[in-house]
Amino acid sequence: MLDFTAIDFETANEHWGSPCAVGLVRVRDGVAVQAVHWLMRPPSRVDYFTPRNIEIHKITPEMVAAAPPWRELLPKLVGFVGDDVAVAHNARFDASVIRYACANDQLPAPRIPFLCTLNLSRRALSLPNYRLPTVVRGLGLELFDHHNPLADAQAVVGIVGALAARSHCVDVSSLAASLDVRIDSGYESLAGNDRWR
Repeated sequence: MLDFTAIDFETANEHWGSPCAVGLVRVRDGVAVQAVHWLMRPPSRVDYFTPRNIEIHKITPEMVAAAPPWRELLPKLVGFVGDDVAVAHNARFDASVIRYACANDQLPAPRIPFLCTLNLSRRALSLPNYRLPTVVRGLGLELFDHHNPLADAQAVVGIVGALAARSHCVDVSSLAASLDVRIDSGYESLAGNDRWR
């Protein structure tokens, strides 16, 4: 069955380990059954907001002032994902947010398997670029509020559903295999910035 959890982070600044918000959507048999959006305070080492990031996602320091810190929210996030594959558009970024935020807080990083819709889309579609809004439009899906983390996660759900239908795949493993894309929990070696989001 097409079971997975879509995930999208927004960060407070240029450091990938500065999460300030996350959107998560649990999918069962291709249908979104639960969605959450959590604000959080980034780890104290990187707990500042830059004007550029605020301009992108509209999240301000005041909005997260009363939110739980990363270290308190992490167990809830891991619990929500559970045994699912986490699916993100540019999973390299979202997996790295978890890893770097944990490093900033001196916490062990959870090993979560990730599948990347950016990589799937590059394999399956011919588009001028593979940014999330372009892929959404290319698949004829509904437009959305880009950089709202819950809206972005919901867009990922739509992409997975559309690509699975095109490929006649019934689960994320067969979808990944059909397009020669790995489900990977080993993003430790992937560093640097990728602006395809």
